[in-house]
Amino acid sequence: MVLTEQKLKSLEKLSDENGIISALAFDQRGALKRLMAQYQEGEPTVEQLERLKVLVAEELTKFASSMLLDPEYGLPATKVIDKNAGLLLAYEKTGYDTSSTKRLPDCLDVWSAKRIKEQGADAVKFLLYYDVDSDDALNQQKQAYIERVGSECVAEDIPFFLEILAYDEKNADANSVEYAKAKPRKVNEAMKVFSNPRFNIDVLKVEVPVNMKYVEGFAEGEVVYTKEEAAAHFKAQDEATNLPYIYLSAGVSAQLFQETLVFAHESGAKFNGVLCGRATWAGSVKDFVENGDEAVRQWLRTEGFKNIDELNKVLQKTATSWKTKVQ
Repeated sequence: MVLTEQKLKSLEKLSDENGIISALAFDQRGALKRLMAQYQEGEPTVEQLERLKVLVAEELTKFASSMLLDPEYGLPATKVIDKNAGLLLAYEKTGYDTSSTKRLPDCLDVWSAKRIKEQGADAVKFLLYYDVDSDDALNQQKQAYIERVGSECVAEDIPFFLEILAYDEKNADANSVEYAKAKPRKVNEAMKVFSNPRFNIDVLKVEVPVNMKYVEGFAEGEVVYTKEEAAAHFKAQDEATNLPYIYLSAGVSAQLFQETLVFAHESGAKFNGVLCGRATWAGSVKDFVENGDEAVRQWLRTEGFKNIDELNKVLQKTATSWKTKVQ
């Protein structure tokens, strides 16, 4: 793929000195509210949501190559991220309409790629739910939507990160054995679709192609994939795209995510980094709600730092520079 000079500079800002994207994701909105609600009575306030994002940005961005935030509650945090870290801003509305299986994409109402760039972002991130087995009319609608976002990003000369979350319209249980069997094809075929140059995507943010909790050697119960089968799915994922791609943590534990990256590397996946969220900071939420700022800072400086430092060490051994895939 070919990058403009400005996009090249932006991607370098988002990466470490080795061309690895070790980004901290904290664009959660609905998921963060639900997490906070476990530890308090009543709806989390805007001030609470903004404050926790600020604390995480202040304490952890000095150890990350960049941070992903949302414009709804994350703007105060954009002002305190480390000067050496890049910034991505999310463009999509959080969640989806649960009364339908379509999971249609939708941009934040008062935002655009231009406005995201004006906030100092180095990239636009957009999340898309996609089932390759949905009817063609629905998937064409989703593809056209991504074409629009991609064209906006071309006009603003800002990198476009597309986050693809595969799902099954006929099976809402993403943790089921049935979905685990379908997941490799769902994930890898979606990557093939959005690697088409017409979408103007610069980096894909993707799930790993298997549910690691069903992989031989990782599974505590039923095994869906042997190690060889799982490795083949990771290899097929790498072959599904010519674009740089990075992994999302999908809410698994820090340890399992790190073990997954090692397995991916050993399987031949030349992934280019991560956008890791809850696996890094989720443990701070209880302290934040119950004990306040200083308790959170203490957690972030110990457990939070440990999570991100260990992840960075794993990345140095497993990830590949995105520069090998661009001109």
